[in-house]
Amino acid sequence: MDTRGIDQMLSELRATSQVAGGKPAQSAPAAGEVSFGDVLQTAIADVSSAQMQAQEMAKGFSAGDPNVNLQDVMVNLQKANLSFQQMVQVRNKLVTAYQDIMNMSV
Repeated sequence: MDTRGIDQMLSELRATSQVAGGKPAQSAPAAGEVSFGDVLQTAIADVSSAQMQAQEMAKGFSAGDPNVNLQDVMVNLQKANLSFQQMVQVRNKLVTAYQDIMNMSV
């Protein structure tokens, strides 16, 4: 099981907790670690790329391109849809976590 994303989120929350407690935050992630923002940005770029690829295949099919078949178009459209829905759920969880943190009494 890959726990890098969870570990990264925990380190981000610890840094936020340190700042809220008046302690200085760590300036940068240690070597080999990836920041949560970078992971999120990469995921958003992947979702965008999947959607653009699916749209291009759909345009090719509707234009009559003989190299594009309906099955591939439908599979790519479903993949793009699922990746978008997953990104929306991640966003919802982040918003909920943010609201929970903001509602905590200090």
